Amino acid sequence: MGMGISTSRGAGGLNSMSATTESLRVDRWLFYCRFFKTRSLATAAVTGGHVKVNGERTTPGSRIKCGDQIDLIRERLPYSLSVTNIPSRRGPAAEARKSYLEDEETVRQRELQAATLRQDRMLMPKTEGRPDKHTRRKLRTRNRT
Repeated sequence: MGMGISTSRGAGGLNSMSATTESLRVDRWLFYCRFFKTRSLATAAVTGGHVKVNGERTTPGSRIKCGDQIDLIRERLPYSLSVTNIPSRRGPAAEARKSYLEDEETVRQRELQAATLRQDRMLMPKTEGRPDKHTRRKLRTRNRT
């Protein structure tokens, strides 16, 4: 009787294993491909609407397969990805990059936005250590506009 139960579990495990090679949950794919440091951060991004699959908002449990288009906004920067592979684990970054192709236009747009953000930070008032009274006042007026 006990052997029948363990055998059915083993067979179920094999079926689910073959399904994972064809598709993977969105949050896991983002975590495996190193877009987010933890899976819970990936889930929060998907739930928050920062991830679109094939142009539509999705849920963390929806499945990704090869050929899907993912639009992602991470740290205010856009990513447009085409899924080429379903990774089996969270491996090295070089291995993760083989799982997707990036749109060249989005890469240029992201680099331009990053440069603008860097320039904006360079113009912020600076002091050694913690901001003093006058610097805090400048920061407050700058953040209001």
